[in-house]
This record gives sequence, structure tokens and C-alpha cells, in this order.
Amino acid sequence: MVGLKWWWGLLAMVLVLAACDPQNIAELEEGMSTEADVRARFGEPENIWDAPGGGRTLEYNRQPAGYQNYMITIGPDGKMSALRQVLTPANFAKVTPGMMMEDVRRMLGKPMRISRYELKRETHYDWRYHDGPNASDSRVFTVVFDADLRVLSTGSVSDPALHGDQRR
Repeated sequence: MVGLKWWWGLLAMVLVLAACDPQNIAELEEGMSTEADVRARFGEPENIWDAPGGGRTLEYNRQPAGYQNYMITIGPDGKMSALRQVLTPANFAKVTPGMMMEDVRRMLGKPMRISRYELKRETHYDWRYHDGPNASDSRVFTVVFDADLRVLSTGSVSDPALHGDQRR
């Protein structure tokens, strides 16, 4: 019962955060907003990545219950230069066999679920996303990594959680 209460609490928190995202995004302006402005609206990032040219990218994750991962780039001048929602079919198409796990993680953000299959010597990363304008188009994108942490394959399926099937 405690686990169920925790899950509902997490879901409520994610829904509140997701509802705030459009307003927070609207309040930020590329080239004008500072890192302090971003943090005031989004909070502490999940991760901070070095960006080309001396800037840095702040990762804001909305997984496991949400459908977005935001990457907000701060230029060397301390101003926001880009704000992107990275869980898109266009970004998924950039994930190719042989890519390193860290490069995928850096591109797509923290996954909703990580599953290790010791006998197969594989690790699967899953991200939940919307493939269209409405929630009924919820899908899960999976990247399969080998024992050397390189991409073996990728795939996308309808979100099993929408059909009452939480198993994999």
C-alpha cells in the first residue's frame, strides 16, 4: 500500500510540474534569459553537460510519468541560447548502432526505465513520449545496448501502461 501511495504522489508531482512547463517556457527568452532565470522556473537540473563553445546544457527530466525531457543550453555569456524538448521521433532517428550509451543519454536525457538482462548481456533504456498532439499517442522508445555499452538496436511501441500492461 505504501508503494501505491508513493506512486500516486510521484504522479501528482509530475503532473503539476508538466502543467507548469508551458508557462515556464513562455517566461524564458533565448538570448535574454540567464541561467538564474532558468533555474528559478525549472529548479535544479537532473544533469549538467558541457556544451560546445564553452557553454553548458541543463537537463530537465519529466520521466517516468511525464513525456518530455528538456535540454536548456546556456551559452558562455550566461544567457539561454536554446530550449529543446528532446523526446521526438527526429532525435530518436539519430540514435544509430554503435553509438555509445553516454552519447545517447546526453542526447535524450535520463530514461524512464533501465532494464538489465544479464544472460543476454544487454541493457535497455526506455523513454515515454507522445507521437502526436494528444495523449492517446503515447509510445515508448527503447534503445538496446550491448555489454560494451554500444547501441545494438532501437524500437518504438505503443505505451503498454495505457493498456493496463505494466510488464515488459
